Amino acid sequence: MEWLSYLPALSRGALVTAAITLSAIAIGAVAAFVAGIARVEGGRLLSMVALCYTELFRGTSLLVQLFWFYYALPLVGISFEPVATGILVLSLHVGAYGSEIVRGALQSVSAQQHEAARALNFGRAQTLLHITLPQALVEMMPAFGNLAIETLKLSSLVSLISIADLTFRAQSIRNLTLDSAGVYSLTLVGYFAMSLVLMLIMRLIERWARRGAAFPRAAHS
Repeated sequence: MEWLSYLPALSRGALVTAAITLSAIAIGAVAAFVAGIARVEGGRLLSMVALCYTELFRGTSLLVQLFWFYYALPLVGISFEPVATGILVLSLHVGAYGSEIVRGALQSVSAQQHEAARALNFGRAQTLLHITLPQALVEMMPAFGNLAIETLKLSSLVSLISIADLTFRAQSIRNLTLDSAGVYSLTLVGYFAMSLVLMLIMRLIERWARRGAAFPRAAHS
């Protein structure tokens, strides 16, 4: 079948897509926790900085952010390689949306849990690390799973700055062969397969988070 001849190039593009997506999710998760915790536990200054970051990247187009980092920043002497730009912008996107997930999950932990921590003479850092975060993680994971899948889909935008990801490879093959149906059908299957794998990874992390939250609940009971 002619479609099979497209697989090597599409597979190479899929590896680039997977690498960019996983890197962005990992870095963005760190940013999300830093910003989300700053919103809840930080002082006024840290909370305001985190809020400005969150609203800026949630309130502007991801495509415009990508173009701004790739085309506008070099005008002031700051430039990144295309792949680094793609990872950076997607990470900031994940961090901004993820920080709201973290903030909401932290605030959902009941007041009784905080009272129990005070009864155990826990400080703020101990309460956050041993009581609040383990339970909040359980609340975060479904939303973070959705955000991870959304990040995978949005990663196709990096093809617009000449990154040879799955979408870029598909478009190149389509321009050469004019076989839109075959190329884009395989591309759809590729993104769907990666989504399934990503969902499985997030489910495994969610199970781990649930086990980690069992201790604080048992201690409180």
